[in-house]
Amino acid sequence: MSYNSLQRSAENVDVTIYECEVQLKFRLIEERGVLTNREQVLEMLLDALTCGPDEYLEYQHTEVNVRELDETAAAPAMRRQLIRLRNSPELH
Repeated sequence: MSYNSLQRSAENVDVTIYECEVQLKFRLIEERGVLTNREQVLEMLLDALTCGPDEYLEYQHTEVNVRELDETAAAPAMRRQLIRLRNSPELH
């Protein structure tokens, strides 16, 4: 999300559902055996990404695909949340 999109007036805000796919290939220096849990790898990677690359993280390949998703393809809970957001007085 860009800074400009955050600056739009509330009158122009419309929310929708996006499907996002991120493929990353990277090299990471870490203690042996620490990254055996996938959840832990993802958490460490997200922390590293927010801090930016350094001498412990080397990006090899990054690909990001984002597309708007038809609302009917989303889970019922997500559709309900979308309706709540659209009906929110803060967005009008």
